[in-house]
Amino acid sequence: MELRGKDMVGLRNITSQEIELILDTAVPMKGIINRQIKKVPTLRGRTLVTVFYEASTRTRTSFELAAKYLSADTVGIAAATSSVSKGESLKDTARNIAAMGADVVVLRHPMAGAAELLANTLSASVINAGDGAHEHPSQALLDLFTVREKKGRLDGLKVAIIGDILHSRVARSDIWGYTRMGAEVRLAGPATLIPKDIEKTGARVCGKIEDALAGADVVNVLRIQTERQQQGLFPSLREYSRMFCINRERLRLAAPDALLMHPGPMNRGIEISPDVADGLQSVITEQVTNGVAVRMALLYLLIGGGAR
Repeated sequence: MELRGKDMVGLRNITSQEIELILDTAVPMKGIINRQIKKVPTLRGRTLVTVFYEASTRTRTSFELAAKYLSADTVGIAAATSSVSKGESLKDTARNIAAMGADVVVLRHPMAGAAELLANTLSASVINAGDGAHEHPSQALLDLFTVREKKGRLDGLKVAIIGDILHSRVARSDIWGYTRMGAEVRLAGPATLIPKDIEKTGARVCGKIEDALAGADVVNVLRIQTERQQQGLFPSLREYSRMFCINRERLRLAAPDALLMHPGPMNRGIEISPDVADGLQSVITEQVTNGVAVRMALLYLLIGGGAR
């Protein structure tokens, strides 16, 4: 089986079989990461270009490491130090990159739909590393991989996603991914941070955080985007912490073996307490490791193993 398209721009229209293929492919990729010599020749001669219009640590680094572990060449472009600062359009930047022979472009952009625009413009593969508040498919896939690795399944699990749903591209991709794989998704957060009609995605909005956490197998905490606090979407960070911070007491409402997850970066003491973030149920560090494995799988399937 192969992925249907040349790109990975989101999980909204992906099939459960394609998700399974990516997760299954990531298993041997994680084995490569755990070797003493982390190198295989699978993508030798291929080139990956990362184009980031927003700051990133984990996503950008993990894509570049994933490419290097598979022996691909990598080039990183930051908007602030490129011709974008001179007024060059996204399309022209991408066309110039493709003209230089890039096989895959990894794009992070503040505008929703930017990755799809690029995918429809280029013959090279495009991977969405986050477009505005729209989607972040590779983050959702690594979340699914982590849960399946720990729980042995995804179907039938209860997943609570807590926090700033409105501005979270991770939340949207997670919802599409978890529901496609048969999990029940519950959402909780300040009413001003819950998007209108979000239940059309198949997730259930809970009026109380306690209802979302009750018996949950997975608790996925989202970052409160403090840069948006000036919009007055909730009274204060202190008030948010009092009402929605995942601490030890709230985590006890979930299943005893519930997994605690966070896409990072964490605002400790605001959306998550330090003792919980570093506790026995936390798999946050493992998410980072699994992110490299999943991105290796994506690169392999799009420009290696797919044999397009």
